[in-house]
Amino acid sequence: MSVLQQTISPGDGRIFAEREFAGAAVIDAVLDRAVAAQRDWARRSVAERALFCERFCEALLGRADEIGLELAWQMGRPVAQAPGEVRTCVERARFMTAHAADGLAALDPGVKEGFKRYVKRVPLGVVFVIAPWNYPFLTAVNTIVPAIMAGNAVVLKHAAQTQLVAERFAQAFAAAGLPEGVFQFLHIPGATAEALVRDRRIAHVAFTGSVPVGHAVSRAASDRFISVGLELGGKDPAYVRADADIGFAAENLVDGAFFNSGQSCCGIERIYVHESVFEDFVAQAVALTNQYRLGDPTLAQTNLGPVVSAKAAEFIRGQVSEAVAQGARPLIDPARFAADSGSGAYMAPQILVDVTHPMRVMTEETFGPVVGIMKVGSDAEAIALMNDSPYGLTAALFSKDVAAAEAIGAQIETGTVFLNRCDALDPALPWVGVKDTGRGHTLSVWGYEQLTRPQSFHLRLP
Repeated sequence: MSVLQQTISPGDGRIFAEREFAGAAVIDAVLDRAVAAQRDWARRSVAERALFCERFCEALLGRADEIGLELAWQMGRPVAQAPGEVRTCVERARFMTAHAADGLAALDPGVKEGFKRYVKRVPLGVVFVIAPWNYPFLTAVNTIVPAIMAGNAVVLKHAAQTQLVAERFAQAFAAAGLPEGVFQFLHIPGATAEALVRDRRIAHVAFTGSVPVGHAVSRAASDRFISVGLELGGKDPAYVRADADIGFAAENLVDGAFFNSGQSCCGIERIYVHESVFEDFVAQAVALTNQYRLGDPTLAQTNLGPVVSAKAAEFIRGQVSEAVAQGARPLIDPARFAADSGSGAYMAPQILVDVTHPMRVMTEETFGPVVGIMKVGSDAEAIALMNDSPYGLTAALFSKDVAAAEAIGAQIETGTVFLNRCDALDPALPWVGVKDTGRGHTLSVWGYEQLTRPQSFHLRLP
């Protein structure tokens, strides 16, 4: 195996960055340093920790544009959009910092004469974060900042595609003056990361990525009594009811399907539309999709960049070709998008109709700029189709009837129900999935439950 971890840019195919993998001695030193640093860090007050996290936010925000260009080269997101991830990352970090006192507050079980009783939330120790490339700052910060605010130390292993993000986190924390060892990163291959899950110095693992790797992480942790948070695959659905604002629904769902070239865990991958508004919705969705500008992600006018690699594009094209062979009808002509040569990482967005659930494109995660649109005759049919999936991260409903939407949402097997929006995240709400989408939750005051353990105090008064 190579001793170098390489980032191959999807924009032009060149090696954009390469770093040496950490050896055993470096890994041991990092983990020992984290254990020692965490003991001291846990003694600091929540208010004191917040000062460091706010300085981290300021340092990261000050380099948003520079980081945006770096992201365009690393994972292909258009430079016009990439700095927004840094700004949203900072918003989440600040929210979790501001609400840490609530999430970490001691619990009072009630009065018992002659006793003082309460439950503290204490840190777990060293938190190992394994982060993905598609939203490299947002997915990582969901755990990193609340873990640090809770009194833990963090070791980050970032995806090879976005390995420089780990260094950007470290630079911002260093600029904030965070004590040495509280946040560290490692450039290591997947097999080494799996071995670290078994290491006695790791107290919690937060993994975002594929279902197969999620199973590997779970197996690696199975002989240890540690907690594991998993955010895995998705095939998020949307349902457009007959009473929806069709123009508004089309605008939001096209963006939800194709933003970040469809490479979002909560991106829209399948849409169910009531038969009475189906033709109108599809026509508007096609018109909006044809307005995208596919091209070099470093150019300001580009709003649709390449997918992460030629290999990923090949997989996505295979799903589309198979669906077409089974009777699906593509509505977007790739010839309208000059950057799409039919091979390589640049690929035009695609809308498929006449799709059915036996087709992989409607049941298997695509993670690309492709969406299937299917006609339904009732709410009940839409609910059954939305639930016909091994995944459950989010589901989006478009309707003017809030009560009906709440009733439908209660029947959907999903972590989050949206009404008249999609592909979004509110840090005040727990981010959670069901079924093969994983287990555990991040963000909100509830997110602190994952990063702490309860310690009971049962004191008989003298």
